Amino acid sequence: MRLFKRLVNDSVSRSTALFMRSVCYAAMLLCAVCLVLSLIGRQQFTLHTSTEMFNNAIYAEEDHRPASRRMTVHMKDDVHVFAAVNNDKIDLKTQVGLSAMYVVHLVPLIICFWFLSRVFNNISKGQIFTDKNASYVLYYGLIQTIVAVIAPFAKQFICYLTNQFAVSQISISTSSGILNDVLPNIAYLVAAYIIHYGVHLQDEVDHTL
Repeated sequence: MRLFKRLVNDSVSRSTALFMRSVCYAAMLLCAVCLVLSLIGRQQFTLHTSTEMFNNAIYAEEDHRPASRRMTVHMKDDVHVFAAVNNDKIDLKTQVGLSAMYVVHLVPLIICFWFLSRVFNNISKGQIFTDKNASYVLYYGLIQTIVAVIAPFAKQFICYLTNQFAVSQISISTSSGILNDVLPNIAYLVAAYIIHYGVHLQDEVDHTL
């Protein structure tokens, strides 16, 4: 019990919140770098040519069997690109489609980290049970839940649309664990309700006093 009180005291909580705010900023910066890497063609996929298959290929390099490859990104989905039959090349439109799918994967995450940074920023100032915190946590939970449900279909649509215009073709197998992605985010919706309820309880106490 004493250890618990030491861990949850005001000083430790505020310091931890400041640290977590910095972690959120660092995560946002890392996501932005990853987004740039995808846009310049350093996103990994499985490449199929007329004669071979290459794991971890990228659009930016013609050598698909390097001794080592750094500064690349990938999605958790299983992405396959089938090169053009006539020249075994990857169409630029295919690269645009791959980056568009990565945007769907990453941009909502950047927005969610920003909302979390606002929550930690307020907590570091001693502002815990506030409507703003309730809203930020609610937005985080809603975005993550919507993305978990919609993103796989959005990626499939981008894949289909890209294949209508590109010579090389994309095939994507999106994550089937939608339920596992949705359930943890419901906790944030519940947390938003708890904070909102706490705000109103605090208001009632203040009016009573």
